[in-house]
Amino acid sequence: MSGPKYQRPPAQPPVRGTDTAALRQCIAKMDRIVARYALLPDRTFSGQCSALGSVQLRDIGTPVTNLGAMTCNLGYAFTLWVQSDLQVPAMGEFGSPVVKVETMGTYSCRNINGAATGKLSEHAFANAVDVSAFVLQDGRRISVQGGWNGDEREGRFLRTVRNSACRRFNTVLSPDYNALHHDHLHFDMGRGPFCR
Repeated sequence: MSGPKYQRPPAQPPVRGTDTAALRQCIAKMDRIVARYALLPDRTFSGQCSALGSVQLRDIGTPVTNLGAMTCNLGYAFTLWVQSDLQVPAMGEFGSPVVKVETMGTYSCRNINGAATGKLSEHAFANAVDVSAFVLQDGRRISVQGGWNGDEREGRFLRTVRNSACRRFNTVLSPDYNALHHDHLHFDMGRGPFCR
């Protein structure tokens, strides 16, 4: 990859709640891996939602759809998961590498499970990502919705990458958790550990 690894936003006063020391440590870790990203300005939104200490991943070696603001720690964990944990199980099950990861996005100012009331989701803090499918080099698309309880090899692959995510993220939710996760794997860096 050529060009700068990251782009810094214009200087701004820090937003209350940003842990600048932790952000500096995360940026140092991001700079040691093969990834291009942009460091985003801190933002707060109505409803107590925010995107603080966040990055936008630009190139992590495998294309990923729908990535917006994500906390630096989430971006770092997600990059390592994509770079280190997908190809061996894909080659083992299908003989073809993953060439694209499809997500449902990252930041979304909403409550847990999209409920009208209750606690804010980690998505409301740009601290979660939902993965819905994987596209292989041979053109096959492995979706969580169709593969979790469908084809045996697809289900095995999806459970393997879910289990590997449990070593990288604080919370991992899959269709085994509840029906609301029937079509995606939810990863976040909130409280945990929890893997189901």
